[in-house]
Amino acid sequence: MIAFLELLIGGFGVLTLVYIALSLYSRSVRRGKLMAEWDAVGSGDRDVFVQQGLEEYDGSLRRKLILGVYVVPILLMGMIIYLVNFY
Repeated sequence: MIAFLELLIGGFGVLTLVYIALSLYSRSVRRGKLMAEWDAVGSGDRDVFVQQGLEEYDGSLRRKLILGVYVVPILLMGMIIYLVNFY
């Protein structure tokens, strides 16, 4: 039982690091796209345009899909445990 708890805690730690890295990367890519879009249009204040775009990004579906980093591995591990033990 202790080994299982260690696996859960360690796995959660690793998944959290992956989530943070993926979230920061996705946000920086979105910021780059917003800056490129502003360069093409070129009207208004650049910082305000980027900030409004990032606020829209924070409520987007893409941002929520990154939470799949937690869900998919847990489901796969549960399925493997079930198939090995009960199938």
